[in-house]
Amino acid sequence: MADKDDKWEENVAGKFYVDEQCIDCDLCRETAPDFFTRNEDGGYSFVHKQPTTDEDIEACMEALEGCPVEAIGDDGDED
Repeated sequence: MADKDDKWEENVAGKFYVDEQCIDCDLCRETAPDFFTRNEDGGYSFVHKQPTTDEDIEACMEALEGCPVEAIGDDGDED
C-alpha cells in the first residue's frame, strides 16, 4: 500500500500520488498517460496532473489497482 509520507516530491498536490516503491514498470503511464509521467533521471513515475472528471478518476483508479508494487495512493492531500 502506498504511503503518502514516502511520496515523490514531483507529485502535484491532490488525491493521487506515487511513492518511492515505484519500480518504473510503465503500467500507470500506459493506463493513464494524462496523469502519470516519468522522472527520467530517477526512473520512477509520479502524478503530474490530478483527475477532474469521473472518467479521469476511473483511469487513475485502474492504474492504482494494476500497480504491481502498490506504489500509487489515493489518500493524498485534497486541494
